[in-house]
Order: sequence, then C-alpha cells, then structure tokens
Amino acid sequence: MDSVEEKNTKENAPSVIDRYYTRWYRADMKGKECEDHCILQHSNRLCVVTLAETHPILQSGRTIKNINYQISNGCSRLSNKVSGKSKRGGQFLTELAPLCRITCTDDSEYTIYSCIRGRLLEVNENILETPTLLLEKPSTEGYIAVILPKFEESKSITENLLSREEFECVVSKRSITETQPP
Repeated sequence: MDSVEEKNTKENAPSVIDRYYTRWYRADMKGKECEDHCILQHSNRLCVVTLAETHPILQSGRTIKNINYQISNGCSRLSNKVSGKSKRGGQFLTELAPLCRITCTDDSEYTIYSCIRGRLLEVNENILETPTLLLEKPSTEGYIAVILPKFEESKSITENLLSREEFECVVSKRSITETQPP
C-alpha cells in the first residue's frame, strides 16, 4: 500500500523547475515568428535562458548541426569569466544581446538572445559536446545561459516578458490564424 501511495506522490509532484522557478516568455523574438524564448527566474534573481517549447528548433524533428557562442570577431560568450561575490568580469548583456547561434542540419540558423538585461554568469558548454540535450531537455540540462540581473532591475526585468498564461494566449492565437484559410 505504501509503494502505491509513494508512486502516486512522485507522479503528481511538480518538477524542480516548476517548484522553484517562474517561467517568463518572449514571443516572436525580433519579429521572427515562433522564435520564442523562455526565461526561468529563480527567487534569488538568477535567470536561466532556455528555448520555449514552441521554438522551431524543438519542432519538426530537427537536429542540431552546430552551436556557436562566438558572436563576432571580438566577442565570444565562451570567454566570459566571473569571479567574486559581485560576479566581476561577467559580460553585461542588454535585452537584445545575442548569446549564441544554432544551426540545424537543414541549414536553418537561429540566433538566441538574452531577453533580459544583466550580467552573464555562465553559458552551457555541455550543449556544445552534446547538442541533443537542447532538444531533449531544453528547460534543464539543455539551457543556453545563466544571467544575473542588477538588483535594482530584478523586479522590472519581467515587464517586457509574458507570463505563462499570456504566452499560451499568443500561441493559441497563432494556431487559430494558421488553421484559417487566407
């Protein structure tokens, strides 16, 4: 009897992401339809940048050919080094700062943006070696980067982002317009 109760509890228990993070979304990044990003905001202000479930990379059984954190000749997100309590040395990002470029095997290329202002703490180097993590576990082991917003801005960073309910409304409106004939 105890094992049945334990099994039911495990099935109904929320994931770590659902328990400790608030999901925020940025739909149609830079006007590109369906290029949606998800920001997981922890209560300690840390923000994890991931792909939203609706992003084209996670749709249509695509496979990833390459992930590149080299943004320009002079800027590589991989060279980001932080130290100390105030995370000195971390690259400062604006809302539209590119984090990486992802190329799929069908030669489609997507730029992933930070979506929020803050200091870049780390990029996920594991997805360089194992790009399938990005497809299989986008909210956990397949995250893109971790960003720390300024303390003063930590409450206001979500002003330009959508809540889960608002994002679901945007996605449902998309599917309605896709099914209607022109």
